[in-house]
Amino acid sequence: MHRKVMIIAGEASGDARAAGLVRAVKRQRPDIRFFGIGGDQLRAEGVDTLVDSRVMAVVGLFEVLAHFPTIYGALQLMRRKLREERPDLLILVDYPDFNLRLAKTAKELGIKVLYYISPQIWAWRQERVHRIRELVDHMAVVFPFEEPFYRNAGVPVTFVGHPLVEEVHSSFDHIGACRAFGLDPARKVLGLFPGSRRSEIKRLLPVLLDAAAQLHTKHPDLQFILPRASTLSEADLAPHFAGRNVPVTVVPGRAYDVMAACDAIVSASGTATLEIALMRTPLVVIYKIAPLSYRIMSRMVKVNHIALCNIVAGARIAPELIQHDAKADRIADEAESLLYDTMRNAQMRERLSLVREKLGAAGASDNVARVVLQMLDIPTPR
Repeated sequence: MHRKVMIIAGEASGDARAAGLVRAVKRQRPDIRFFGIGGDQLRAEGVDTLVDSRVMAVVGLFEVLAHFPTIYGALQLMRRKLREERPDLLILVDYPDFNLRLAKTAKELGIKVLYYISPQIWAWRQERVHRIRELVDHMAVVFPFEEPFYRNAGVPVTFVGHPLVEEVHSSFDHIGACRAFGLDPARKVLGLFPGSRRSEIKRLLPVLLDAAAQLHTKHPDLQFILPRASTLSEADLAPHFAGRNVPVTVVPGRAYDVMAACDAIVSASGTATLEIALMRTPLVVIYKIAPLSYRIMSRMVKVNHIALCNIVAGARIAPELIQHDAKADRIADEAESLLYDTMRNAQMRERLSLVREKLGAAGASDNVARVVLQMLDIPTPR
């Protein structure tokens, strides 16, 4: 009997993690059918994506409200598919507010639920762990500090390692990467990483480009490069370049090769900060959401850092410019220091090695695939 699995990846980073999981499962059981929500990477693995993740990717309380009809429509469709298809397993990847609602439907139908890539409940709204205990059969977590958190709360959990450890690499060195994108390796390169969600682009790309304009005026030889996430189109970026005379090389995808080309990067907070850290490229992290969203969320946050690379390291390795501090002149100053202060650049590269150490060995996709097969009652090789 062919097994059916619904998988939900509502954002670009989740699409990549989910694709690695599906690939690892299909190496052992190519007959398993996957369907659900995802993007280009899940589709490339043969997953039937009933909703494209790019319409789901928003951040901030009020930004989510603005997209509520689209997101609610996707939730209702997935609930209906759970009832009609009765998959053998529901796999949820991050995206907690949506996914926990879907988990409730699965629980009512007696469908097993695996949650891969935990919500950051250790950072804020920790009370959600009680809901997870009620709705989720197993957590597959990617940070070592998450395992004791869930175990102490009575939630079945496996630390599978972080998939980025095996995924983050470039086939180029710095010089080769520069040449691949038509950049001069003898001149400094600054990466602009505004995020993968349209709401992030709206808030962060204008201020990034204003900072780039200031730097371009002061350092005419400085080169700029921006990787466009798979969840975004050219049309999402184009309006923000209008009227700004800054020469930026925009590259569809290929984020890791772009990181290799950069002497420093200014990045939106999120998974990208972890990826950049694993590439050991010095970075400045910026974070900005709707003012009221920020006031509410800042009261709930339980961690000392907002950037994942700093949270994993347990130290403020990368500077963080949050909300009103994420201004063009502050961004330009921090980026300029990282680009032209050779000692600071080298010291940050050295300290970023700590992130890889903390995340442990490779093999996350195979480890979580083993959990999937066990939950499907399929024997796995030892």
